Amino acid sequence: MGWFIAGIVFGVLIAAPVALYLMRRTEARVKTLERRAQSAERLAELGTLTGGLAHEIKNPLSTIGLNLQLLRESIGDLDLPDHHASRLLNRLDAVTGESDRLREILEDFLSFAGRVRLDPQPHDVNELIMQLVDFYNPQADASGVQLRTKLSPATGAARVDRTLLKQALLNLLINATQAMVEARYADKPHGGSTDLIIRSEPVDEDSIALHVIDTGPGIDPDVQAKIFRPYFTTKKGGTGLGLATTRRIIEEHGGSVTVHSEAGRGSDFQINLPRQGPRAADES
Repeated sequence: MGWFIAGIVFGVLIAAPVALYLMRRTEARVKTLERRAQSAERLAELGTLTGGLAHEIKNPLSTIGLNLQLLRESIGDLDLPDHHASRLLNRLDAVTGESDRLREILEDFLSFAGRVRLDPQPHDVNELIMQLVDFYNPQADASGVQLRTKLSPATGAARVDRTLLKQALLNLLINATQAMVEARYADKPHGGSTDLIIRSEPVDEDSIALHVIDTGPGIDPDVQAKIFRPYFTTKKGGTGLGLATTRRIIEEHGGSVTVHSEAGRGSDFQINLPRQGPRAADES
């Protein structure tokens, strides 16, 4: 009997520190989750405030743009010497250009900072890509870029938000086109052709991969780690939100986007998507 009691006491002495350790670890996890929840709430509030502020700035910008147009028309109606009219119009052009640029920055910000509301439905991914190609082809042709497709029939369908997936791909196409044009005009080393390729392929029965492959100047290794960060850009006049928005859209779909690039050869932006995708908002 004494040995039995001693065994119980010994077991309690061993179990007590373990239980205390587990309790402390659980308490630490709870506190960590509480901090994360508070941080997420603050970020949501900040997003709402900044989004509202951007809308408030956008409204007077529209008024400024309208009045600049009216001023331009008024100058045309005045009997001014040509050199005076030309100087005034040049100044108006400068102000109009900056106003337009600020509006574009705000629109990019609203697109990035706003809440992403997905409407995932089963879609033939290759069909969505061809619709986007038809839309973007005129801009590619105007830039001297040949947009080509390599679409695997085995890619099949995936549960995606068709509008947002097109936007994510369009951001990549625009970024690639600008890089290719800049490389040609700046005489930088590049892939040696004007091909811009969209490729689709199945990864396995549960996921697919989409590629946007350019023949531009490529991306330096030290820059590759930064390109998906908001407001990071190497382009003059760029907002740095296009790639960040693409990544956000793809991650909202439960996927990922990566880049494989070689300086002087070009870049391959790869999107991986699960076929089943996220649940619709009304199903969550």
